[in-house]
Amino acid sequence: MSGVKFDFSGKKAVVAGGSRGIGRAIALAFAEAGAAVAICARNKESLDATAAELRRLGKPVHAAPCDLADGAQIPVFIEGAAKALGGIDILVNNASGFGRTDDEAGWGVSVAVDLMATVRASQAALPHIERAGGGSLIHITSIAGLKPSIRTPPYGAIKAALNQLTLTQAASLAAKNIRVNAIAPGSIEFPGGVWAQAKAHNKGLYNQILGRIPFGRLGRPEEIADVALFLASDAASWVTGVTLIVDGGQTLT
Repeated sequence: MSGVKFDFSGKKAVVAGGSRGIGRAIALAFAEAGAAVAICARNKESLDATAAELRRLGKPVHAAPCDLADGAQIPVFIEGAAKALGGIDILVNNASGFGRTDDEAGWGVSVAVDLMATVRASQAALPHIERAGGGSLIHITSIAGLKPSIRTPPYGAIKAALNQLTLTQAASLAAKNIRVNAIAPGSIEFPGGVWAQAKAHNKGLYNQILGRIPFGRLGRPEEIADVALFLASDAASWVTGVTLIVDGGQTLT
C-alpha cells in the first residue's frame, strides 16, 4: 500500500475473486486497515496462499472455494462469509472470466463471471449490508469498457455493462445509505497475470501497450487497492455512481 492510511476496524469486507492480482491486493489492503475479510476463488492453491497471508495480519478471515460462473455457489459463499465475519459492510466484485474471443465461449464466460456473478453477489450481499445500516459496493471494471475493445470484444462490452449497472445500483440504493462505485483499471501487471504473460510471450503487444502509458510503466495491483479503500471509506462518503479511471493516463493517448 501507499502511505495513505484508512481505518476499517470493525468492518467486514468481502472480495469476490480475491486470491491473486488486484483481488488479492484489495483483500490484503482491507485486512491491513483493520477489516475482517472474506475471499473466494476457484483455484485452491492461490486461495490458500492468500488466506494464509491474510491470517498473518491478525484479523478474522474467511476463505472458501467458489466458481463464480456457477450461480448456485455464489449465495452459499456470501452467506458463509456473512456468518463467519458477523455481517457484511463492503462487497468488492473483482472476478473476471476475461472473455477475449468474439464467439460463444468468449461471450459466455464474460456474461457468467464478469456480469452475472456481480449481479448475484450484489443481490446476496445487499440484505447484510442493509442490516449493517449501509455500506459500499465496488465493482472492478476496466478501461476496455470505455472505448472500442477490438482485441477483446466480450470483455469490453461486459465491462461497459458493469459501468452502467454501477449507475443504476447507485441511484436505487442511495436511500439505504449504500454507495456503489466502480474502478476502471488500465493495464495492471502482476506475476501470472495477463500482462506478465504478454511480457514473456508477446513482447510486441506488451511494448505497444507500455508505449501508450504516459507514466512509462504498467500499473500495480496495490494502486487499485488504494483506490478501493478510498471508495469504501468515509473519505468518499459523498461519492456514488462513479466509475473511477486508474490507468496512469492510458486512456489519454
